[in-house]
Amino acid sequence: MKTSKILGAVASVMLLAACTQETTSDAPATKAANEPSASVAEASADIPDSVKGAAIAIVQNTGQGDYFQQYLNGTRQQAAALGMELSVYDAQGDNSTQASQLDQAIASGAKGIIVRHGFADTLCPGVNKAIDQGITVVAYDVEIQGCAPRAVQTQQSDELMASLVLDLMKEEVPSGSEVGYVNVAGIAPLDRRDAVWRKYVEENNWSEKFKTGKYTASTATDSAPMVDNALKANPGVTGIYAPYDELTKATLTALAQNPGLTDKVFVYGADISTADIALMVEDGSPWRATGATDPNAIGAAVVRTLALQLAGELTETKVEFPPILITQDYLRENKITNMDQLREKNDKLNISDVSSADWIPAVTF
Repeated sequence: MKTSKILGAVASVMLLAACTQETTSDAPATKAANEPSASVAEASADIPDSVKGAAIAIVQNTGQGDYFQQYLNGTRQQAAALGMELSVYDAQGDNSTQASQLDQAIASGAKGIIVRHGFADTLCPGVNKAIDQGITVVAYDVEIQGCAPRAVQTQQSDELMASLVLDLMKEEVPSGSEVGYVNVAGIAPLDRRDAVWRKYVEENNWSEKFKTGKYTASTATDSAPMVDNALKANPGVTGIYAPYDELTKATLTALAQNPGLTDKVFVYGADISTADIALMVEDGSPWRATGATDPNAIGAAVVRTLALQLAGELTETKVEFPPILITQDYLRENKITNMDQLREKNDKLNISDVSSADWIPAVTF
């Protein structure tokens, strides 16, 4: 296995992510590799006055990483198509900062707020405060409805995402094998994926030798040494589940530093981006499969959900977005090297019909 090439590829991806992170709430939009061109459908009815021109905000726990950069791109483009004025707040992984920025968004006069990732216990006071003031709040990947039942909950179908990948893992990693796990507790989507992992470990009699990982503003960089130490202490593992692409990158970095393991360990992840695709199709890559949606499409769909709620037309309080399974073999067989090619090959990534209306000019990537 060409471990030096894999390590270099991961390092390049992580450097790119660090260089493109937004650090201020009013940072200008920039065109980057994770910001594909989009088409905008023509609406057949007028955008309601409660939506067009409305000031909205996204308060995100962190903007670093391929997934989050793509998500924000979709958010920006759908907001622009609806004529909404978007402000972006990035807490850079600091929970107290996110809570403070939520207060700032409320004070700014926003009519709608998207709360993206973070912890319910630090966000619920602000979410309830916003709703009390007549502000529409849509949460993405925060288990918020237990303490803020009036908020709208949106999320990927994380149980399905995990099951799709783990079904393949159980075919490729025999029952009774030693396995590793790279995940972080307390993050809503990762907790949902964890519940599925626990079930598969028990059913397949896998021996979980380690669980490690860290959720920070630099998850891939900060988690890699932890995975490296775990691998050195447990060289018998043959499969690793890392259900977030920054954790998957950390796992690839650690494996590249353990050349004796790179040929015998398969890695199973989550999320997808052009950078992730490059890592999966790299010669000798152990990344066998990922469960994913198109983050650009998700970001756009959450804005549409917010718009429907602002217009009083949303008919549900919880909206889920379906993922697909993307395997290394599929990417290689179809010569897919970037997200545009993947979208062309698999139209299931296009969810422009989710949270739609005749007055919404839906953005499609």
